[in-house]
Amino acid sequence: MKKVKITQVKSGIDRSERQKQTLIALGLRKINATKEVEATPQILGMINKVAHLVKVEEVA
Repeated sequence: MKKVKITQVKSGIDRSERQKQTLIALGLRKINATKEVEATPQILGMINKVAHLVKVEEVA
């Protein structure tokens, strides 16, 4: 599987509880926090739900 690097660029404050929980499930707790994860369909779906809060880059 290929990996992706996820960086939180916007705050979870004033977002729905579901979006806050999705950020936590992705391992992001603070702005500029970065996490490398495998690009499974489940992870990609979670990224899609909070796409406006994160920046995604492919890792070679």
